[in-house]
Amino acid sequence: MAAAITDIWPAPAIFIVNPALSNVLFRDVAPLLAIGLAKAVPGGALRRRVAGLAAIGAFRIAYELCLTSGTPYSSTGNHLTASQNEATVTSATPPAANASSADTAVAVNRPQVSEILAALGQAAFVWDIASDAIAWTEQAAAIFQDIDRASLASGSAFAKLIEPSGSIRSSVFMNTPPAKRRGEGVPYRIEYGVRASASAPLLWIEESGCWFAGADGRAVRAEGVVRLDNERRARDEQLLKMSQNDPLTGELNRTHLMAALAEAIEEASRYRSSFAFMMLGIDHLARINDAFGFDVADEVIAEIAKRIRARLRGGDVLGRFSGNKFGLILKNCSVEDMNVAAERFLAGIRDEIVPTRSGPVSVTASIGAISGPRYARAADEAINRAQEILETAKSRRSGSFAVWRPNVERDAQRRVNIRVTDEIVTALNERRILTAFEPVVDARTRQPAFYECLVRMQQEDGQFLLAPDVVPVAEKLGLIRLVDHRVLELVIAELAEAPDVRLSLNISPETTMDPDWWAAIESLMRAHPGVAERLIVEITETVAIQDIDDVRGFVTRLKNFGSRIAIDDFGAGYTSFRNLRKLGVDIVKIDGAFVQNIAHSADDRAFVQTLIDLARRLDIRTVAEWVQDEPSAVMLRDWGCDYVQGRLIGLASAKRPWSGPEAVPAAS
Repeated sequence: MAAAITDIWPAPAIFIVNPALSNVLFRDVAPLLAIGLAKAVPGGALRRRVAGLAAIGAFRIAYELCLTSGTPYSSTGNHLTASQNEATVTSATPPAANASSADTAVAVNRPQVSEILAALGQAAFVWDIASDAIAWTEQAAAIFQDIDRASLASGSAFAKLIEPSGSIRSSVFMNTPPAKRRGEGVPYRIEYGVRASASAPLLWIEESGCWFAGADGRAVRAEGVVRLDNERRARDEQLLKMSQNDPLTGELNRTHLMAALAEAIEEASRYRSSFAFMMLGIDHLARINDAFGFDVADEVIAEIAKRIRARLRGGDVLGRFSGNKFGLILKNCSVEDMNVAAERFLAGIRDEIVPTRSGPVSVTASIGAISGPRYARAADEAINRAQEILETAKSRRSGSFAVWRPNVERDAQRRVNIRVTDEIVTALNERRILTAFEPVVDARTRQPAFYECLVRMQQEDGQFLLAPDVVPVAEKLGLIRLVDHRVLELVIAELAEAPDVRLSLNISPETTMDPDWWAAIESLMRAHPGVAERLIVEITETVAIQDIDDVRGFVTRLKNFGSRIAIDDFGAGYTSFRNLRKLGVDIVKIDGAFVQNIAHSADDRAFVQTLIDLARRLDIRTVAEWVQDEPSAVMLRDWGCDYVQGRLIGLASAKRPWSGPEAVPAAS
């Protein structure tokens, strides 16, 4: 049997098989398949080789498994005999004493090669490279539908049907070295497309096989198996598309948009051309989310993408940068062209409503643009500057357009921000964030009621930066939470040392919802009993109007500790007295911009007096800030204002005012 199998399969071949079937195939099917092929495939050596390859491509037959396992078929192994219609496997091992002859012989129908290949969707071939003739099994017609036999009969004719390169099959022989031992095959695997005509669909083929070299080392013969690979190819293309494109809009995703931008910068620099990069942002998309739901907002985003795409030129690039932002690369675009294009995009968005399942939605967009490569030498630089100018455009009005240009003042301010950021972090680490105390006195008795703690940052040269120099920068750069934490520690320490003193501190909007700040204050309150009742926390009016329910929760938690809440700079925003009553605040601090000029302005006098009267009716204490002179203090007292602070009373000092003439600087 070994000789017969060698005659059919004189060389190794490639296999396409499910390894989980190996044991079953080895035990039951492979010997039968080998016998069936030897009997069923007539013709010369070429036809026998094709039949053998078909079986090999379908299964791990017994011969190959024996080679890999080291268990050869020999005269002492299994003996295989076959009749015309059935194969019988007879064991060479003597049967047990109690075994019947029926137990030692099993008869099965001979497997049909055509059925096996058809089930696997495969066809086998032998390509005689010297004559260029290709012999196929009959399953080739099912795989290469609408392709005539003449086009499959030779390598050159078949190559004319292959895309993208007809030489892919022959080039594999030149790109891989021949086997070390003569007569051994070199395995290969390739994929290519086949198209019967220009209008016919493309068939993706996977070909696996071996090629054999002659005495000169050149390929003389190839044997293999082919199968349709359309489904896997479609899945791969879909996965590739999903990796490159945004699933909602179908446009490039952020990663590939930035890659395209980098390519545009390189191309423009090489050919001394120009391009424009635009960042388009849909205005107030969060309002659409809140009003209609996220599914409607997605419809809006998809529709905006279609409208932008419809107004792009060939060669321009569109990608989705983030939730409500698109990036546009306009090649060969001057500054003048940029203005015209931007208006075209904006008009296409604002002039027609967006139909959605929840009804029509009116949408506008804003655009920030930059000209490259003049002002954008790298993709990150273009992105950052386009986003920056987009925010500038939005701050002016919705639906506007702005172009990035160099700005000396802006660049200088950024350098200052970088320096101050470093200074703030260093000052925090070195405990150079301190507090100064500004007295707030009773308007009638002028006795101190409490002291407002204001942040100070001591510089390395010993000079101090005041709160207006530190807080805005810290808020902008995301450092204010760290500053607020440090000020809280200092204030609690002062309250713990001076049991008769009341202090107030200001916290930023970000800190009101900071869980770490809450954890810190709860820990400090437990560590220092009696401190909470002497602490006043000041929040700005801006915080109070952001989310009434969240702020009310903040106020309630603090009041549960026993602390009091003050609204700072009241009158500068839009908080109503109804909201004040809902929040349950204890003190209102009237914005000093209205107080400082009440001695000379009738409008300011009317406003301040009205605020004081309304607060008194709601049982809310009032503090007048920026009191500059005695006449103003007297008017405030007569109107019923509870407390005053400002230049007349005394400015903030790093010394503890409650310690008398021998006051010492506050602890750091």
